[in-house]
Amino acid sequence: MSPHAACTEEDVEHSDKSRNHAKNINDGVDIEDLGAGAATKESGVLGKMWKIVKIIDKYGVEARGIERVLPHEKLSPTRGDWEGNLWMWFAANCTISVLSLGTLGPSVFFLSGKISILVIIFFNLLSTFPSAFFAIFGAKLGIRQMTVTRFSFGYWVAMFPVALHVIACLGWSTISTIASAQTLRAASPTNQIPTAAAIVIMAMLTFFTPFFGYKVVHAYERYAWIPVAIIFFIILGFSAKYMDLGNVTSDTVVTGDVLRFGAAVFGFGISWSACSADYTVHMAEDISAVNIFVLNYIGLNVPLILVQCLGAGMATVTRQDWQDAFNSGGVGGLIGATLSPAKGFGKFCLVLTALSSVANNTLNMYSFALTCQVLGKYAQMIPRVFLVLGGTIVYVVLAIVGANHFESWLDTLLVILSYWMAIYCTILLEEHFIFRKGRWENYNVADYTNHKHLPLGLAAALTMGIGIMGAVMGMATLWYVGVLGQKIGDPLVGGDIGFELSMGFSAIVYPILRSIEIRFEGPQRMGTRK
Repeated sequence: MSPHAACTEEDVEHSDKSRNHAKNINDGVDIEDLGAGAATKESGVLGKMWKIVKIIDKYGVEARGIERVLPHEKLSPTRGDWEGNLWMWFAANCTISVLSLGTLGPSVFFLSGKISILVIIFFNLLSTFPSAFFAIFGAKLGIRQMTVTRFSFGYWVAMFPVALHVIACLGWSTISTIASAQTLRAASPTNQIPTAAAIVIMAMLTFFTPFFGYKVVHAYERYAWIPVAIIFFIILGFSAKYMDLGNVTSDTVVTGDVLRFGAAVFGFGISWSACSADYTVHMAEDISAVNIFVLNYIGLNVPLILVQCLGAGMATVTRQDWQDAFNSGGVGGLIGATLSPAKGFGKFCLVLTALSSVANNTLNMYSFALTCQVLGKYAQMIPRVFLVLGGTIVYVVLAIVGANHFESWLDTLLVILSYWMAIYCTILLEEHFIFRKGRWENYNVADYTNHKHLPLGLAAALTMGIGIMGAVMGMATLWYVGVLGQKIGDPLVGGDIGFELSMGFSAIVYPILRSIEIRFEGPQRMGTRK
């Protein structure tokens, strides 16, 4: 049985009695219970790390990692908590990287502004459904999103989607930082700050919020979106009269471009599914699931749709000097040119816009650290704060190396995310509704660390393989076009139906394979909550 067993009256009493021993002022968990016991049992480097954690814990730094938040440790959310969850998604998606995604429609896929906007609306509304739904898991189960994965994929097979999400967190942080560095450089066209220096500055500003943890993350995100949203409205005011949104057409070539751009938009929205439960684990179990879903669905879609539509419109501006700035300086150059009529105030707005990536990367790095701990007992022994530090160093290096490949990296990451996340979400949703009957008590969450009390994962592994096969057949990327993707639009670039096929293949085979797997599993692997 896990040390974080189900919450009986005895557990509550014992927990209350031990609260005076090494108490974490952030969330009431005993540090001795953290890091799979490494906080007290390990010596050497790990032991020194946990000694540091015990010291900084006194100053409000969150010590808890992926350990389950027990029911008695949760709080009924106040109005401020509900709003904080909403504003968190506003801040994370009211950023330059989201604006950059919108520009891909006209600039990379050669769609008109109107078609780009229609694609943005449809694929965002579709892709954010699982992201909003998985937020319910955090409140009801008290465990982080990638830990929930173990109840479908099993302890060992879950390592694969976990590793992919680690890469995704680093990839998004890299891309967001590059976009912000471009914007920061555009603030001074004649005497530009070196790209590497701009990247390091953005990373340093980002580091502290995820370092302090859950409460500081929510506090920062509550307000971070406000100045950026105001600036985006100012940008709209300057650029609207120059936008040429074009017409809506329906020829075959456009259909292929629509699907490729749609895959990119879908990949961004669905990527939040891999971490949405991370930010609701402290909410009480008995709160309304409908309220959580609606709040997160609105919080995701409002900024995603509006900011991406602004990006699509900006990419169609008819001023040649602005297009030249876009071609030479990327999105940052385009924003700088758009704000240039405001002179000094415009440069100030440009710097604030560059800082928008802090809100996005805050969630990336916070979830990165938690996801790393799901890679096994030894990974869980590493304190969360040191994983944040390590992840920051890695994405800084990647951003410096890839600063000149922004658009190609962005498109490639987005479509690959859409493929594997479509498979991942399909498996989790079918597991929940078909095999767990949609009932939270059918998750034996006390045993989230016990591989003997979790599914074997063979059904999920085979489903992923079959889903990947569908993705390969339907994909249309810069470096490969699948056999089915070639048949849509221009045969040279194709139309991307990779995520549709991967989702469809997975939805068909997982119930069959999982039903077979359950027949060979011991009953303890589908145990209910005690």
